[in-house]
Amino acid sequence: MYVCVCKGITDRQIKAAIDDGANSLGQLRKALGVASQCGKCSVMTREILDEALNDTPMINGLPQFYAVA
Repeated sequence: MYVCVCKGITDRQIKAAIDDGANSLGQLRKALGVASQCGKCSVMTREILDEALNDTPMINGLPQFYAVA
């Protein structure tokens, strides 16, 4: 679904940027341009970000994307 109509950014693009390491709204703004024009998409973007980061295992406050043996 489209999250940012101004820039034509979808939830899949946001999730892919998060998977690539973006872990803040500022980083998503730099990577995709989301929430950089009218800002109405910032709430939904933050919800997607929070949901994705809550699903990611954390060690010492940092997201861990790879299993450690």
